[in-house]
Amino acid sequence: MHPYAPSMTAEEIQAEQASFLRKVYLVMTAGLAATGVTAMAVASSPAMVQLVLGNRWVFYGLLLTELVMVWTFSAIAQRVSAFLAGALFLAYAVVNGLTLSVVFLVYTQGSIATTFFVTAGTFAAMSAYGYVTKRDLSGFGDFLVMGLIGLVIASLVNLFLESSMLYWLTTFVGVIVFTGLVAYDTHKIKELNVLGNAGTEADHKEAIHGALVLYLDFVNLFLHLLRIFGSRRS
Repeated sequence: MHPYAPSMTAEEIQAEQASFLRKVYLVMTAGLAATGVTAMAVASSPAMVQLVLGNRWVFYGLLLTELVMVWTFSAIAQRVSAFLAGALFLAYAVVNGLTLSVVFLVYTQGSIATTFFVTAGTFAAMSAYGYVTKRDLSGFGDFLVMGLIGLVIASLVNLFLESSMLYWLTTFVGVIVFTGLVAYDTHKIKELNVLGNAGTEADHKEAIHGALVLYLDFVNLFLHLLRIFGSRRS
């Protein structure tokens, strides 16, 4: 059930939902592009590699900054302008690119490209399913959230255990969880979209928030698939 359903024909509702999702995907793509360009720029600069990855405190500080930025975005996104919300999202994407630059140093470019296309294909298929399905995915979402919590806990524990078995277990569970979240989050974004406010400030902020959610799903799915398909540099 949509938060607001004015007197609209089924065709008008479908057209507005499609337009809204296109806007979400466009903003998400801009974020992914900002992350990718930043990561490649850092990886190709010895000075930036030394600055970002050469000091663990800088690297951990950037990771903490990312968490703070996501929390801040969620807290203030509805109270600030769409322009500021978009700027915060792109700033987060750039900071994430700084930390993800390590990917280009650890894995070959060919395997990164292959994994990206696998991720993009998986994302497209699951997002399309989430968009068209008429099923109630709320129970499915609760299961995925519990799986995500377990995944985070297991990953943190394995920082100390350094178990290869637990590493691969979290890898495959992560692929399943984030693949499912793509469908669930797409469906949720579509269902929560306020109908009848296309082109308004509120509509733009809705799209930016949805873009951040799907951006996080895409990046995390990519990183888990990279563990499987990635070829490490010699």
